[in-house]
Amino acid sequence: MRWCSSSAFHLLRCVRLRLCSRRGQNRLPLWIREIWAYMRLLAKSLYFNSLTDSDVVFDSVFEPVFLTVDYVTRWFGLVFVYLVVILTSSIVGIAYVVLLPLILNTYSPPWIAWHVCYGHWNLIMIAFHYYKAANTSPGYPPTEKHDGPVVSVCKKCIIPKPARTHHCGICNRCILKMDHHCPWLNNCVGHFNHRYFFSFCLFMTLGCIYCSISGRNLFLDAYNALETHYQTPAPPYTFKDKMIHKSIIYMWVLTSTVGVALGALTFWHAVLISRGETSIERHINSKETKRMAKWGKVYRNPFNYSRLNNWKIFLGVEKRSHWVTRVLLPSAHPPHGDGLTWAVFPVKKDLIPV
Repeated sequence: MRWCSSSAFHLLRCVRLRLCSRRGQNRLPLWIREIWAYMRLLAKSLYFNSLTDSDVVFDSVFEPVFLTVDYVTRWFGLVFVYLVVILTSSIVGIAYVVLLPLILNTYSPPWIAWHVCYGHWNLIMIAFHYYKAANTSPGYPPTEKHDGPVVSVCKKCIIPKPARTHHCGICNRCILKMDHHCPWLNNCVGHFNHRYFFSFCLFMTLGCIYCSISGRNLFLDAYNALETHYQTPAPPYTFKDKMIHKSIIYMWVLTSTVGVALGALTFWHAVLISRGETSIERHINSKETKRMAKWGKVYRNPFNYSRLNNWKIFLGVEKRSHWVTRVLLPSAHPPHGDGLTWAVFPVKKDLIPV
């Protein structure tokens, strides 16, 4: 019996060693096992705790897409800036070469003065605010320890975040009062350049509307000259005439399209400014409003100081003369505050008595 039991033990041991050796030979490569383990970890992270909701699942699943978009936007930022400069310069060139001679030859002196003054004022405002929006730092929280109030710690920067501060994946750092990352500026829109960004959008929209309305009749004449099928022989247009017609059509189509699209964006940002919130805070406040409504409470935006005061704070208007010197003329004045601290629910109804 001892011999039989020892023989059976040795037989089982040999079978086990052989199975282990075969399992080791059929083992997958290390990189495949690492990928499989990472995928299992991602799957388990989706139901890690009770706080997981549809937003967390969506962010986890589409994280590679978000990283790709951030990477592409980061490297193509200068391309978008050059595109804005080239398209704007082309419209300005057509206005000087084609439209200005027609205005000087056909319009009355008062209309000539209006077009020359308004056109150059609008162009100066566009160029100034675009340059300032693209080259002004949006504002960054201090990386060292400070005594200012903080609301959380950034999970990516691992630094304290003041109120209204958010992390930008494209800039790869936290931004004070972040609104969004604008690829057309190759810069974030934050506390110190938000006014420049909105002013650029506003004056660019006004400029596009001005070109679209002023050049409507010229566009119709140029379009009819190129597209109308004549029963009689067509007028003998020279190469210069055809290029002028095409330039007018190009200017009108581009300015009309940009005017509509950028006008809608400008209107939306004007609504947000009136409410005292940024694009990111719009989503946050909407969720908070729904969450508080479930408890029978009303959520109030702590940074909303009434519609007029919101505009005064945003534009930096402290005196009545500032509506002209700081709003209708180029001005590089800084915004209110340092972007680190914010007054909550002020006692005065009118923060700036203007």
